Amino acid sequence: MKRRLVLSASAAACLLAACGQESSSSSGASAGSGGKPAPQPVSIEAIEQKAKGFNVGSTMATRVIYVFFDPQCPHCAALWENVKPLKSQARFVWIPVGLIGEKSISQGAAILGAQDPVTKMEENETSVRSQQGGISAMGVDDQHKEVVKANTALFTSFGFTGVPTIVGKHTQTGGLVTIDGAVPAVTLAQKLGLTAPGG
Repeated sequence: MKRRLVLSASAAACLLAACGQESSSSSGASAGSGGKPAPQPVSIEAIEQKAKGFNVGSTMATRVIYVFFDPQCPHCAALWENVKPLKSQARFVWIPVGLIGEKSISQGAAILGAQDPVTKMEENETSVRSQQGGISAMGVDDQHKEVVKANTALFTSFGFTGVPTIVGKHTQTGGLVTIDGAVPAVTLAQKLGLTAPGG
């Protein structure tokens, strides 16, 4: 069963909850209670301009898919494995956010600041899948931590509450697609108009 990590109401901790149906809508959620501003519409252009992540897959690909993830999230670690069969068809931009706490921010900063972010991410996700807590992130510079915090602010401004969240355009229709949760590669390919593994 696919799952995602969901930000709690206090915005200070996360809980594990079953995902709802994947979303393929470009509209934001309605305004929250308590006078909170309404989320801004999800925008590929805003993500391109404001988010900072690292590239995985075909660097020459015109298809670009954005993945918001928390380094502490086991469902993000599952998605990391799930998308590997699709890397030749698109460039995946993995964008670290800090929903769980300070450790998430530090680990995200360590991945972004690594000489080889893909290798560092692989190390982190392998550790998370084996319930070892991810990579050590001692001595990470504040500049990369601020980048992760800015990514998180952008993520929440769209009204997103759980990770992983995938944003891209359907390769045939050009329509905006958002997907919640660690969906299998076949499902991801179907929703984004890619060729399913083995297809």
